[in-house]
Amino acid sequence: MKARQEVILNHAILVVFAVIAVFPLAAVVAQAFQLPGFSLSTFGEAWREGHFATYLRNSLIVTAATVAVATVLSILAGYALGVLAPRGSGLLFLMFLAGLTIPTEAVVIPLYFDLRSLDLDNTYAGVILPQIAQSVAFGTFWMRAYFRACPRSLIEAARMDGASSWTTLWRVLVPMGGPAILTMVLLTSMWTWNEFLLPLVILNSDEGLRTAPLGLSFFQGAHQTNYARLMAGALIIAAPIVAVYVVLQRRFIAGMLSGAIKE
Repeated sequence: MKARQEVILNHAILVVFAVIAVFPLAAVVAQAFQLPGFSLSTFGEAWREGHFATYLRNSLIVTAATVAVATVLSILAGYALGVLAPRGSGLLFLMFLAGLTIPTEAVVIPLYFDLRSLDLDNTYAGVILPQIAQSVAFGTFWMRAYFRACPRSLIEAARMDGASSWTTLWRVLVPMGGPAILTMVLLTSMWTWNEFLLPLVILNSDEGLRTAPLGLSFFQGAHQTNYARLMAGALIIAAPIVAVYVVLQRRFIAGMLSGAIKE
């Protein structure tokens, strides 16, 4: 009887928190679709007036480039620190961890002046390169933990068969680490897609390079009282990354539960 009461209480708590989480989303959808009626006109108006086609393209370019480069570098760095473990790797790993603790707000101003001195402000590269550095810090931590959790016997068996370190990484460990790598890719994609501060500071004078969250902010400033268009714009910006997560959610959860962050 006591166990049943605990189950009921647990479910009740979960329902309460689910309602708290879902209610704002439901309010956004209701505003965007003009419920209780139904209309898609606000989406067309927001799309045209907000120039979201351009902003989504920019975000796609930035996210794809950042995730692709950061993923490769994170795999290589994680393998080097987790498997090869050369002398000084412990200290180097602490430097990567330090990168996770430094907030963007603390470095964004000197970063802007550095990029401007290199003529990289108001460019794709100026937005992509800092986000690659941020993503590699997390990705190295994540992949190092995965590689350290891999069976040492498997690595030794590959070496005994004559496989080089390069072959062991790309033909043995990487295929096995699909869930862990996919989880890292999804997390990095979401963080990069939603990044606001860096594009705001670095893309300060080129409207054509604005990313989706930055474009939504300017759209909000122009439509502060038109809540239906604002909510439609927010859904347009959120739709791509939500769709990716929904499609890959099972693999994402599998990666979170596969022991990829065990030491």
